[in-house]
Amino acid sequence: MLTSKQRAYLRSIACDMETVLMVGKFGVGAAVIKQADDALTAREIIKGKVLVTSPISAREAADKISAAVNAETVQVIGSKFVLYRKNPKEPKIVLPKASKK
Repeated sequence: MLTSKQRAYLRSIACDMETVLMVGKFGVGAAVIKQADDALTAREIIKGKVLVTSPISAREAADKISAAVNAETVQVIGSKFVLYRKNPKEPKIVLPKASKK
């Protein structure tokens, strides 16, 4: 579970990123999930877009993909979404520490 500070940090990273995942008229299928899994393994954070022809919304796509690949949904705005999954072998992104209460 991401804290709000970690989520804000990931949003700032994703701001300048290119969209690497497209969800089209067939929705979230095995090919989209495989592509998301491979991209998250390589990059840890990805930006996706749901096209106008898609039968599902960006929130639904982000939730389905994140559940399938064990990732966190960082943000959903309009037709775009950002997913994050830490690479346990070679982490590239260092998140801010969660504050202790």
